[in-house]
Amino acid sequence: MDKKTDMRAVALDTLIDMDRNHKLSHVAIGDTLMRYQYISRQDRAFYTHLCQGVTERRIYLDYMLDSVSKTPMRRCKPLIRNLLRMAAYQILFMQVPDAAACNEATILAKKRGFRNLSGFVNGVLRSLSRQKEDIALPDRNVSCRRYLSVRYSMPEWIVQLLTDQYGEELCETILESTLEVRPVTIRTNLSRITPEELMTRLVEEGVRVEEAPYLPYAFYIYDYNYLGKIRAFREGLFTVQDISSMLAVSVADIHQDDLVLDLCAAPGGKTFHAADRLGENGKVISRDLTEYKTDFIKENNERMHYNQVTVEEWDACNPDPELFGKVDLVIADLPCSGLGIMGRKNDIKYHIDSAALEDLIQIQRRILTQAWRYVRPGGELIYSTCTLFDGENIENVRWIEKNTPLRLVSIEDQLPEELRGRTGKEGYLQLIPGRDQCDGFFFAKFQNKG
Repeated sequence: MDKKTDMRAVALDTLIDMDRNHKLSHVAIGDTLMRYQYISRQDRAFYTHLCQGVTERRIYLDYMLDSVSKTPMRRCKPLIRNLLRMAAYQILFMQVPDAAACNEATILAKKRGFRNLSGFVNGVLRSLSRQKEDIALPDRNVSCRRYLSVRYSMPEWIVQLLTDQYGEELCETILESTLEVRPVTIRTNLSRITPEELMTRLVEEGVRVEEAPYLPYAFYIYDYNYLGKIRAFREGLFTVQDISSMLAVSVADIHQDDLVLDLCAAPGGKTFHAADRLGENGKVISRDLTEYKTDFIKENNERMHYNQVTVEEWDACNPDPELFGKVDLVIADLPCSGLGIMGRKNDIKYHIDSAALEDLIQIQRRILTQAWRYVRPGGELIYSTCTLFDGENIENVRWIEKNTPLRLVSIEDQLPEELRGRTGKEGYLQLIPGRDQCDGFFFAKFQNKG
């Protein structure tokens, strides 16, 4: 078996695992790559591109396959359905010869015990190869929602939500951005190295580096095999974090000896960013719900070497009276629908529905009911989410104002110059993917005026 066939088989196993066990794509792909660290960079890239692409374009792929198959994809056996999607993605989006994609899928069907369906697989894929230029998308004039859903592989209810909130034009900008290739964004560990020194170190290791927008300590990195092979990463000189997440901490008024509480901290990006700004005399209490998540924070902190960080397992919905009124800054980056990071986590859109949105809002408010109590008089709370939905963002701002003594204060003066003028009279900010050069993110700052 050649290497390419091998990686197609590995990709098929991953896609089936995601389907059957409802495993998130970044977890399934990451676990597989850990097991296959010995494979070449080219094979890792092929495998990752294939798995991520099939996941990202699932709705579009099923539409195209249904157009040439007598059996709808929803009625196919899981292995056959994923095999067809995988081959279709190669035919439609990768620089793989159509004949090779068809032949390898047919061979793989036989090897997996579906010899009786290998003819079906071959026939559907060859029909797709012949007709791919002639298959029309749904008529936009008949149903714009259906058209946008298929073109951008987005569930129709999310298309409707974004259209209702942002209008059709900006909705399409957002949807288009979810399909763009996104570089890995990193934040410099300023406690240990300057941005200039980090860039030099990375270039010396063969990593291509570009300055990212908005913040001088943020970079894009390219042309590396995996993070664990980069010495500067192993030494804790940087961490992976999107610019939008960095901005949520950069707008806080952090002082050298502050006590910071990060309520829902995993994997720890905001915790470490706050620690970077505190100096040795401050302290960050970094909490999350499960041992799995807190172990992840601890693992990252061991690499980053922040002595100011204490990691604790804690349900943010439960009160901690010992901290009431004592915290200088509460970071309330709460569990949310993730609609702002669909381009980075490409299966979020399949794991949430409108009913789940309402449940999330209730969880957010249960956490906020406790979160405000920790803020000392004169202290601050940063409320942030990585979503685009007003129900989780602006409506929660209103809820905080109505149900707590905290008062909204403007973040305008703390924003990078390029983002100023967007906060309005109330002072909060919604970042929009496709319009802004980062993930979709919302953040607002509150102060305890008591």
